[in-house]
Amino acid sequence: MSTSHHVLITGAARGIGAAIAHTLAQADMHLTLLGRDASVLQALAESLPGQGRKQVVCADVSDAAAMQHAVQAAVQTFGPLHVLVNNAGQAVSASIDQTDPTIWQQMLAVNLSGVYHGIHAALPSLRSTATAQDPARIINIASTAGLQGYPHVSAYVAAKHGVVGLTRALALELARQHITVNAVCPGYTETDIVHQAVADLQQKTGKTDAEVRAMLAARNPQKRMVQPDEVAQTVLWLCQCGSAAINGQAIAIDGGELAG
Repeated sequence: MSTSHHVLITGAARGIGAAIAHTLAQADMHLTLLGRDASVLQALAESLPGQGRKQVVCADVSDAAAMQHAVQAAVQTFGPLHVLVNNAGQAVSASIDQTDPTIWQQMLAVNLSGVYHGIHAALPSLRSTATAQDPARIINIASTAGLQGYPHVSAYVAAKHGVVGLTRALALELARQHITVNAVCPGYTETDIVHQAVADLQQKTGKTDAEVRAMLAARNPQKRMVQPDEVAQTVLWLCQCGSAAINGQAIAIDGGELAG
């Protein structure tokens, strides 16, 4: 993949999204950073390394019209997209009895419909840059929750399973158009989402911060949290020419959690 390619990253302001931005910036790619907080995104853009250009666009991924406008603005400035990274996500911890319709819809709107809105808005641009020698890429940041169940996050699990299903369906549909579609599925990763999950579990279980973190890390055979940079390196690989045959995959980054 040429370093001149234009990449749009949703949910870029912090956590995994910011790590992806840093990693792709080091590869001199042109980046559009999309999120809801312009000031945080702008500060990130100004801090990024590399020779590629960086710009900020603001949109809520759950708003289809806003995503259409955001992609149009990104393309108008930096040219057509070659990579879309659907990273924006949100998690709410609640038992099924406490998962009211508002929580349910919120989890689907951000985690599943947000991925669809990004793809739907970006596809015309991705098609325009895709070639047999250098496919365009759609990379969906899902979760190990897209590959197995977890208690107390049923709406999140349902949405992430949907992302993996959408990834597999579109990989087949778009392959002849020279677009690859893959999902990256991190286990518990050191991000704001996990910090909030720790706080929620502390409240529900009465355990200390350290005890909850140990409980979550125990699921990983390496007995640790995944780091955002580890996820970002996988995204970088999926952007490169050597991964052109990787399509329709859900790649777990979990220290072996799903191996057993």
